This record gives sequence, structure tokens and C-alpha cells, in this order.
Amino acid sequence: MLRNMFKKTYTKIDTKYKSQGESQANIPQGLWRKCNKCGQPIYVEDVKNNYYVCPKCGGYFRVHAYRRIEMIADEGSFEEWNKEMPFCNPLNFPGYEKKVLATREKTHLNEAIVTGKCTIEGNPAVVGVCDARFIMSSMGHVVGEKITQAVERATREKLPVIIFACSGGARMQEGLVSLMQMAKTSAALKRHHEAGQLFISVLTDPTTGGVTASFAMLGDIILAEPHALIGFAGPRVIEQTIGQKLPEGFQRAEFLLDHGFVDKIVERKDQKRVLGQILYMHQKHPMTDAPQQEAEASQKGDGRRAEGRGPVGKIAGFVDKHRKSAQDGGKTAWDMVLLSRKTDRPVAADYINAIFDEFIEFHGDRYFKDDGAIVGGIAMFHGMPVTVIGQQKGKNTKDNIKRNFGMPSPDGYRKALRLMKQAETFGRPVICFVDTPGAFCGLEAEERGQGEAIARNLFEMASLTVPVLSIVIGEGGSGGALAMAVANEVWMMENAIYSILSPEGFASILYKDSKKAPDAAKVMKVTAGDLMELGLIERIIPEEEPACEENLQVLAQIMERGMEEFFTRYCAMSGQELAAHRYDRFRRM
Repeated sequence: MLRNMFKKTYTKIDTKYKSQGESQANIPQGLWRKCNKCGQPIYVEDVKNNYYVCPKCGGYFRVHAYRRIEMIADEGSFEEWNKEMPFCNPLNFPGYEKKVLATREKTHLNEAIVTGKCTIEGNPAVVGVCDARFIMSSMGHVVGEKITQAVERATREKLPVIIFACSGGARMQEGLVSLMQMAKTSAALKRHHEAGQLFISVLTDPTTGGVTASFAMLGDIILAEPHALIGFAGPRVIEQTIGQKLPEGFQRAEFLLDHGFVDKIVERKDQKRVLGQILYMHQKHPMTDAPQQEAEASQKGDGRRAEGRGPVGKIAGFVDKHRKSAQDGGKTAWDMVLLSRKTDRPVAADYINAIFDEFIEFHGDRYFKDDGAIVGGIAMFHGMPVTVIGQQKGKNTKDNIKRNFGMPSPDGYRKALRLMKQAETFGRPVICFVDTPGAFCGLEAEERGQGEAIARNLFEMASLTVPVLSIVIGEGGSGGALAMAVANEVWMMENAIYSILSPEGFASILYKDSKKAPDAAKVMKVTAGDLMELGLIERIIPEEEPACEENLQVLAQIMERGMEEFFTRYCAMSGQELAAHRYDRFRRM
């Protein structure tokens, strides 16, 4: 009997809201309903308390614009802009005006997007939120105009922009006028970008058509909700066009993350926190003040340094940048080659987590995929935002396969360059951790332009107008390493190596015998001490014992102190001076 009562209730609710076209979006208060994804009974209050996510299966319900704003904006901070805008029917399309008026009456919205200004975790931002109830949030003239005016005002007021996209694409009833909104919104965002202002795009279900092909995919940072449908052409159109069944998960947020088009998938419950963190890290932080203040605080011992960095006294062993490392302890060049490759040696992510705070990893090259051999994102260093990028090896067989044994593909180098150019836009220093046997040599790497990708990094890094520091923490193999080391300074760990190619490859080419790799290592001058004497690096990070998990914090402390000095010196330079310094550094070689 209870089951029959639930069934009647579900049928009544579903019939009511399907007739209103709101079966996914509007959940009536105080009633049960059936999840349209898992079919399980769910109570409205449970769904609301769970950010409009099914507590049984985790399926996402579509969220009305004002509810979305309530979720992310600080209470009472939202100020709406352009709430009312006049209707436009440029083609005099029959029945269009009547449809819009009926939708306005039903949704209590003027159009398919709500725009305005608010604070998120105390950080001001301009927001735009699409609402799928309004003609599937298709983009016509009014939507394009509201977005454009919001972006233009944000540019004038030097505010970041966040747009939650949810759309079926261009609005058919407005024809080519609708198509022109793609160009108009994109042009406004271009000006916003050139003014050095941040744009965060949040992709929700669904984001398709002309919205995907314009503002939605132009974010400096692109976030997405789990399992959101994102694509230019809809799945049904693609299947009808190519006559094939599409694979499971095609065009979902996770698919786009794997293919390099999304920085991060963020669950709805975490969106306010993540957005607030990103906004804070993109505020204008004076690049010289934080390192200098931290250095002074450290000298005074007032406890302002980050905790968990290890004993400060160990830093006393830091090597002066103009001296060779301490005694090698009888180690040969080949010994150092083997030490640089040890499986228990800390990898880039270990140093990132030990040295920096609030690291947010971003993904993808925006062209083809996300390369696991490169990790990168933004972090805080003593109150100053920085961009951190590392060549990442794995720690076990499974992880090494994911990381391709630290050998980046073209997609990895393009991801690294994208993050560097983003850092330049927002005035953030760049720190690179170099650790690779070399760039990946494979058919697919050549097909996607491995040589061009490396060359492009060298070309663009030469003129970056922010400080760049590169640290070789393990292997520095050939051009694959250099593509992350066109820096104002290059440092090396004491037991790291940096070479034209592997000693085995060198021996095979010149000695016709790869077994002579130890001899090759000696003549190649691959050690930190050798390269310091040649004037090719600026500093050596001493390893009292070979780097491992046990002494990671001590090594991180040494790097941290060196970075304080580095930032104090280079953050005081202009962009032109930084680029000139980098050019002169390599010009001398």
C-alpha cells in the first residue's frame, strides 16, 4: 500500500512538472519525488540540503539562477544588473514574442541569464548565471547583451568575471543575430583579458552549441560540474551524422578533462570555497612585499613562516650561488646518474606540497589531452600567488604508467606553456621543477608535433615578463628538460644531472657501446658541480644524504630560503628587465 501511495505521488509530481518543462530544475517544497537518474525516492529537503544533488546516486539537478547565486555568493552581497531589458524579435519570427512572454511569466525571469556583482568568500566578482528554464537558456540578443555589458563593466571596475554556462546553444528564433552574440561576447572577453582581468567559466549540464563555441570555453580557468554534458554538437546530432553509437561518457565533463579542455571538475558543495580561493589568489598582491616581509619575519623569529617546513637550523648548509657544492664524497658522475634515477627520490609533487600552500592543480592543454607527466597550477608562497609546474614521475608501476615515466608528450609542454602565459597575464612568478629522462619519443608524440611544442616553449619562455625559476630535482634529459628551464636562474640538486641526452645514448652514438655509459657520464659533464663550473647553472641544493622522503622537509626548507632571495631580487625588476636578463643569461652561453 505504501509503495502504491509513493507511486501515485511520483506520477502526480512528474506529470505536473513535465507539463511545466521543469522536471529537472524545480523541486516542490515538502514533497517526495523520484530521481530522474536512479529512480529512487528522494525527499525535497534532503536534496536542497545536498546542494540539489541526489543523495542516493549523486545525480545533479539543474539549479535556478537565483538559487545558484544563493549557493556561491556571500549572504546579502548580490547586486543584480540589467534585470529588465527590452524584448527583441529581429526576424519578426512568428510566435516568438508570445513564447518569450509566456516564459517570463512562468519563470519570473526577464531572460535566460542573471548578471550582477557579489562577493564570494569576501572576494568581489561579477557573476552571470544561465537558467535552463528560459527556452533552454539559448543565447539570443538579450542574453548576449547582458553578458557583454557585464563583462565591459567588470573590465572598467577591474573585477573578475564568473559565468555559469548552461545552454542549448544559439536561439533559433533570432537566426544570424543570435550567431553574432558569439562574436560579441568573445570580443568583450578579449578586452577583459587584455586588461589583465580574470575570467572563470563554470560549465554545467548542458553546455552546448554556440555557447560552447564562444564565452563558455574562453575562461582563463575552466571548471565543470561532475558528469555535465559539454560539447558543440549534441550527441544525437553526432550519432545521426556519423551513423555510429557514441562511447559511454562521451562529451561529459570527465571526458573533457581527459582531453585537455577543462582545468578542474568541482563538486557543487565545494564550488563556493574553490571559487573564493581562486579569486583570492588572483587579487593584486605586490610581488616584492610578501617575500621581503617573510624574510624579515623569519629573521625576527615572530612565527609568521608557514608551519611544517622542518628545522630552520638545517638551512645553514645552503650553498652560496657562486660556489661549487660541498665535497662529492667520492661519488663518480655515474653514481650521481644512478642517484638521480632512484625510485625513492622525491618527485615534483612532493616539493610542491612541501614548499607551497593552497596548491590548486589545473589540467589540460586546451587542444588534445591532459598529460600526466606534467603537473601544474597556482599556489601561495608566503602570501604571494605563484604558478608552479613540474615534470612528474610516478612512485610505482601504476603511477609511472599514468605519468609516462616522467616523459612529457607535446600536450604536456603545451599545458605548461598555457600555465606560464596565464601567469604572465596575472603577474605571477613561475617555478618549474625539472625531472625527466627526456621528452616522449613515440609515434603519437611525433604526430602531434613534439619538436614544435618544445621549440614553442623555448620561444615563449624567453620573453616572459615575470620571474622564472627552474630547479632540476632529478634527471634533466635533453630538450625535454630545457623546455622547462629557460629561466632567470637554474638550480640543481646536488645529486641531479642535466645532459644533452642519457649517458647510455651518448655512449651508443660516440662509443658504439651503451655499456660505456659510466665513461660517457664523466666526459659529458652532467653533474651539478660540473655545470656550476661551466657557468650553466646558478645554484646547487646540497644533499647531505641523497634526497628521500626522510629528508624532504630539510631540502624543501633550503629551496624555500633560496626562493625568498630569488623573489626579493627578481620581483623588483620590470617585465622588460626580466626578459632582458633571461636573454643575456643564455646569450653568454
